[in-house]
Amino acid sequence: MIVCIAEKPSVARDIAKVLGATNSHDGYIEGNGYQVTWTFGHLCTLKEPHDYTDMWKPWSLSRLPMIPTQFGIKLIDDGGVKKQFKIIESLMQQADEIINCGDAGQEGELIQRWVMQKAQAKCPVKRLWISSLTEEAIRDGFANLKGQDEYKSLYEAGLVRAIGDWLLGMNATRLYTLKYGQNRQVLSIGRVQTPTLAMIVNRQLQIENFVPEQYWVLSTIYRDTTFTATSGKIDSQEDGQKILEEIKNSPFVIKDVSSKKGSEAPPRLFDLTSLQVECNKKYAFSADKTLQLIQSLYEKKFTTYPRVDTTFLSDDIYPKCPQIMGGLAGIPDYLPLLEPFKNKKLPKSKKVFDSSKVTDHHAIIPTGVTPHGLNVDEERVFNLVAHRFIAAFYSDCQFTTTTVLGNVDKYEFKATGKVILEPGWKVVFGNTSSQDDEEKKEDDEKTLPTFIKGESGPHKPDLAEKWTQPPKPYTEATLLRAMETAGKMVDNDELRDALKENGIGRPSTRAAIIETLFKRRYIIKEKKNLVATPTGIELIQLIYEDSLKSAELTGAWEKKLREIEQHKYDAKQFLEELKVMVLEIVNTVLRDNTNRRVAITELPENNKKQKREKKESKPRKKKEEEQNLSADDSIIGKVCPVCGKGVVVKGKTAYGCSEWKAGCGFRIPISE
Repeated sequence: MIVCIAEKPSVARDIAKVLGATNSHDGYIEGNGYQVTWTFGHLCTLKEPHDYTDMWKPWSLSRLPMIPTQFGIKLIDDGGVKKQFKIIESLMQQADEIINCGDAGQEGELIQRWVMQKAQAKCPVKRLWISSLTEEAIRDGFANLKGQDEYKSLYEAGLVRAIGDWLLGMNATRLYTLKYGQNRQVLSIGRVQTPTLAMIVNRQLQIENFVPEQYWVLSTIYRDTTFTATSGKIDSQEDGQKILEEIKNSPFVIKDVSSKKGSEAPPRLFDLTSLQVECNKKYAFSADKTLQLIQSLYEKKFTTYPRVDTTFLSDDIYPKCPQIMGGLAGIPDYLPLLEPFKNKKLPKSKKVFDSSKVTDHHAIIPTGVTPHGLNVDEERVFNLVAHRFIAAFYSDCQFTTTTVLGNVDKYEFKATGKVILEPGWKVVFGNTSSQDDEEKKEDDEKTLPTFIKGESGPHKPDLAEKWTQPPKPYTEATLLRAMETAGKMVDNDELRDALKENGIGRPSTRAAIIETLFKRRYIIKEKKNLVATPTGIELIQLIYEDSLKSAELTGAWEKKLREIEQHKYDAKQFLEELKVMVLEIVNTVLRDNTNRRVAITELPENNKKQKREKKESKPRKKKEEEQNLSADDSIIGKVCPVCGKGVVVKGKTAYGCSEWKAGCGFRIPISE
């Protein structure tokens, strides 16, 4: 019997249908020589400190750093997880072959291998690697199964990432909580979340400490066109007024008129980050919401695998593109956009199809299945993906840029304008551009009158007072871009590609990192802006170790993790480097003899549901406090740093979430 294991029940049903397995059982589907079962995402996790030794149960500075000689895994403590694992274990123990059908990425590889290890599977294992869940993609995947050894480095990179996060997170969180948390608040430190928080805090401090400087700009209006002085800013109003008086009665003379033709290629296809950025700009969706929506579209077979970091397609996708266009033709609104390709061969551009730029998965595109039954937000996201795909086959936008130079005495002025000659791909988007794009369009595409070199006439000069502006606060869109490039804000696609290698976090985890910062009360949202709380600011100011909060250093670690995946760096060496770093961080903090402490952020409860839950939980909390008088009761009733709900005490352990039995998993052993 061949056992197939998928990451979700819905995916397992799709696979079972293609394989002809139709008999449903508790926890699996059987038929045609296959048994198709599933996980619920992670069934296993790395062991917690107290699983290694009782010495690590209580939080104590004297017992840091915690570095296990060998890391182990365990089942997540959940009844449903344990029940499903027993079914999987039984199937695998009797299997002749296992096919790993987990998500085709680093996390999917880790999830399924841990389950197979825990189940002590002994039979051969093959790997299904697909980029969409259509029947055609699943059939093709099963016709081209890979050996598990081909993905060993992918698993090693995922394993090292998990262990590295454990080493740094467990040790640094206990270290900073005990040293600076006033014994009242858990100070969560993470390999990616802390440098991300640092970027927000540093930007916020730049804004708060910004001192605006006054300057003046000289311009003049000639033939209803505004010309700006090329000399730039004027520091003194007095100097500006002198120039104004000097030129106001002299004629404006056109010295040069030049036009230059240019072209603009279609926007790149979406990777996950660029889709999250666009959805935040256009619809104010959070990164997490966008990920949920595109994941739903993937599972409904309308778009391809979403957790990708490339904007290119591999060359083997090109023959499938006419069929994808055919699926989009089932949407009436798209028919006019597809008309130029009717009965014609689709153009193939190296800016779209480049196998050298694709590793595990290609850019996010439609699958060719005509969508139906979408909610409003899913339809919005699908339309963004589909429009980008269609635009990729349109011609470049052709335009001319006109630059006009004029003089008043010895002072030079300039005006520029842009005229669209052939809109090309821009017809695909019509009026769907984001507000930022519209502002840019108005600025770049203004049409100038016809000027002739040598002409002259009267003009109206003006001296405008200006002030330098502080940097803008991060939004989720700009923060995602900053995470992608380790804090370097760039607009150029090619340069951004080069910096991606050193970005912090992975496309699939960045949304969760931002959500974690919200849950732990390190940041809040004011309209679209991300604002650090006093706790978040003080935590970053408290951390002296660059290795904990530097986006560039974290980006360097991310590069090594990618190199492990590519067989270019040794996983063991990376772990040894992390262990040395953790030891140095612990020793540095322990030597700190200052009396620094982090303030506790208490956010107002303006939600009636929150107030009701708090009121209902009071009797139980009071009873638990009475039963644990010897415990550290300062944590009781506080906000859980993981799920953002209450913290309750049961026995000698503090648990996150008021529904602690099925809570978020956060727990602290409390010493007497």
